[in-house]
Amino acid sequence: MKILLSVDIEGVAGVYHTDQVRAGNGEYERARLLMTHEANAAIAGAFDAGATEVFVNDSHGSFRNMPPDLLDKRARAIQGKPRYLSMMSGVELGVDGVCLIGYHSRGQGYGILAHTINSFAFSRIFLNGQELGEAGIYGALAGEYGVPVIMASGDDVFIDENKDLFPKTTFVETKKAGGAICGVSLSPEQSCQAIREGVRIAVGATRQTPVFTLTGPISVEIETQSTRLADLFCQWPTLSRIGGNRISFEAPKVEHAVRMINSLSAMSTMLR
Repeated sequence: MKILLSVDIEGVAGVYHTDQVRAGNGEYERARLLMTHEANAAIAGAFDAGATEVFVNDSHGSFRNMPPDLLDKRARAIQGKPRYLSMMSGVELGVDGVCLIGYHSRGQGYGILAHTINSFAFSRIFLNGQELGEAGIYGALAGEYGVPVIMASGDDVFIDENKDLFPKTTFVETKKAGGAICGVSLSPEQSCQAIREGVRIAVGATRQTPVFTLTGPISVEIETQSTRLADLFCQWPTLSRIGGNRISFEAPKVEHAVRMINSLSAMSTMLR
């Protein structure tokens, strides 16, 4: 059995502040190690349950956060960008299930470090009229490949937002949100133990976990963080302006929608 781990940082135990998730300071250097420890716990849980291969997708920021030499040597690391499937790269390798480690609640949510894909560019994202965060968007992308999200970890708000999308998924709560940059966390050791056990249970139940899918064509609506971003994005001829800071476009499937959203995210850097 092949398992893919998509590992973000904002939902990791002990991570609360933007300094911890942005490269270039000591806080980040410590947080990236906490992220790596949780990834290793998930790898161990997958192999405990009988996985034959485990792929680890570094899914935060530059996609090169976890030191490869510190990752469990049994796993294969997917790092660097740009890449077509972004946070879900590796799903095309014939995997049987996906685990979302260290994920967070969606933009305008009230979880710790809540955002959707790019906190500078996007306020809220809707696919087929349904507001989704990164778990929903990339879970639907995995669904196009016939792969279920079998396990996910993060704060309590993240879990509440996504448990209806993934009703049979094993969730592990790493912390409780007290606001955007505060909360009550498990210790890193406790979090790693819970993640390892959660992944072990989830991998064992992979074949009973349903796939989350969205039927194409996919209608995408994006609420941007400013009108100037909407001005910029609508330079793309296939996008429509439906409000001061709201744009829309159609995509034949989720994969194409994800690629467009990430292209817009890259475009936004010119206005930083």
